[in-house]
Amino acid sequence: MKLSIIIPVYNEEKTLLKILKKVENVKLPLINGKEIEKEIILVDDCSKDKSREILKKIEKKHKVLYHKVNMGKGTALRTGFEHATGDIILIQDADLEYNPEDYPKLIRPIIENKTKVVYGSRFKSKKGHLKKKHLTYMFHSLGNWGLTLITSILFFTKLTDMETCYKVFTKEVLEKVGKLRARRFDFEPEITAKILKRGFKIKEVPIKYYSRDFSEGKKITWKDGIKAAWFIFMYRFVD
Repeated sequence: MKLSIIIPVYNEEKTLLKILKKVENVKLPLINGKEIEKEIILVDDCSKDKSREILKKIEKKHKVLYHKVNMGKGTALRTGFEHATGDIILIQDADLEYNPEDYPKLIRPIIENKTKVVYGSRFKSKKGHLKKKHLTYMFHSLGNWGLTLITSILFFTKLTDMETCYKVFTKEVLEKVGKLRARRFDFEPEITAKILKRGFKIKEVPIKYYSRDFSEGKKITWKDGIKAAWFIFMYRFVD
């Protein structure tokens, strides 16, 4: 069995090698005595810093793809999906907000045939996994709560974290979801809507999370939140 890890990259020179090392070092569950194979795919979305220079040095080790112009996170993910050969697909941001140590718990429900889709929830644990609380975190938490609530109501489901980066699904799910159109952060509502409309249930597991603020490179804004709300409604009725 193979796990394809898709990492979109845009101006992440400070964290790129750190997160890559974490992804490389994480131990995955064993199946019949053998560890699940990793396929790491990095997609540079026309970074303006030294991210591309860093990626050039690891091309022989991992799959590295480049956009000639900046096209958005959603497009970068779609590029990664097109080149993924794994049985399971996992999305990883290139910053340090999400911890690859959570991979085993994220993929275990899938390899145990309990589900075909897993979301890592930042709000699932009673003890809490949000280590850094600041205004940016509070703002995004409120926005995410609203978007997740709308999703739960419209699709008759119960989610706690629709906007999470950690979305994991089988290749079968990706194939049945079909063509994706998202270019930026509208990817989250689009793929969630299409997964639910295809009849797949989303299992959530608690994950660790370290929230960044804008000074540390966070890119999503309140405008993206408004757009996400619109896309949730749109994809409820339009495929």
